[in-house]
Amino acid sequence: MAMRKGASSPCLLFLFFFTLVLLGCPSLGHPNYKDALAKSLLFFQGQRSGRLPAGQQMTWRSNSGLSDGSLAHVDLTGGYYDAGDNVKFNFPMAFSTTMLSWGTLEYGKRMGPQLQNSRAAIRWATDYLIKCATTTPNTLYVGVGDPTADHKCWERPEDMDTVRTVYSVSPRNPGSDVAGETAAALAAASMVFRKVDPKYSRLLLATAKKVMQFAMQYRGAYSDSLGSAVCPFYCSYSGYKDELLWGAAWLWRATNDASYLNFLQSLGANDASDIFSWDNKLAGARVLLSRRALIGNDKRVESFKQQAEDFMCRILPNSPSSSTSYTQGIYNNCAVGLYFLWRAVWKLLLKIIFC
Repeated sequence: MAMRKGASSPCLLFLFFFTLVLLGCPSLGHPNYKDALAKSLLFFQGQRSGRLPAGQQMTWRSNSGLSDGSLAHVDLTGGYYDAGDNVKFNFPMAFSTTMLSWGTLEYGKRMGPQLQNSRAAIRWATDYLIKCATTTPNTLYVGVGDPTADHKCWERPEDMDTVRTVYSVSPRNPGSDVAGETAAALAAASMVFRKVDPKYSRLLLATAKKVMQFAMQYRGAYSDSLGSAVCPFYCSYSGYKDELLWGAAWLWRATNDASYLNFLQSLGANDASDIFSWDNKLAGARVLLSRRALIGNDKRVESFKQQAEDFMCRILPNSPSSSTSYTQGIYNNCAVGLYFLWRAVWKLLLKIIFC
C-alpha cells in the first residue's frame, strides 16, 4: 500500500514535538541550575516598580509608579509589584526579600556571577522597605495600590491609571505580622551587605530594630486593621506570633543581642507546623534557630531544634509522623505527557498511511 505524498511530514512533526518534550523533562537530562538561578533573579527585574536603573536587563520594562505615595504626601516609589498585578503588597514582598537574603547568606559563595544580581534584587526591595519604615514616625507603610480596582483592570504598570491608594499600620491600627516580616527582611539583608557596604548594612539593621520594636509593642494582625485592602489577597491567616518569632530570630542572628532570645522564649509560639510559606513562618524560624544549636552547640535553642526536627518528620514522605501528601512530580508528568503525545501522533500517522 502506497503512502500518500507528504506523509513523512507528521513523522517530522512527531520528532519535533518529541524533542521538545524531552527537553522539558529534567529526569531525562541534566538540570541547568546556573540557568535556573539566573532566570529566577531576572524575574525580580520584571517586577520592579519605580525609576529603573541603567543596567536593567529587561529592556521592555520602563519607569512606572513614579507617583506612588503621593496620596499620603510621601515618597513610596520603588519596590516590587506582586505577581501579575500592579499592587505592592509589602507582606509577601518582605518575605521574598528575607528568603532571598537567607539564600544569599548560605550559598552566596557558590552563586558566582549571580551574587551581584542577588544583592541588587535584595537592595531594590530594602530601599523601598526603608522608606516605608522611616518616612513617617510611628507609621509603617505596608502597600500601594487598590487591589480590588487593580484586579479588575489588566494593564501594563507603565500605563496604569488605577488609584494608588496607600495603606499603613500604626499604634492605633497595628500590624505585628507585616512589621515582624519587614524587620526580618531588613535584618537578614543587613548581613548580606555587612562586608560589601557596611554603611548601608548599619542602616538596614538600625531600621530593623525600630520596626521590630514596633511589632512587639503594638500587637495585632494587619488583616484586622486593613480588612479588604489585604484580604482575601494576603490575609494573615496564621496570626502574627509566627512573624514575631521569625523577626526576632533574624534580629538575634544579626545582633547576637540576648534580649531577642528572651523574647523568643517568652512568646509561646509552640504550635506544630507542616508548612512554611509567606503566611506561616514557624518552621522557618525554628530551622533558623536550629542553626545555632547545630553549628554553635547553643543549648538555649534546643527546644526550637526539636520543633524543627518535628517539622522535618511531618513533611518527609514515608515518615511515620508525616502529615503531608505529594503529587507524582514532574518526572511522572513527563512520562504521561510523552505517552499521550505519542498516541495522538501515532493515530495521525495511521490515518495518513491507510486513508
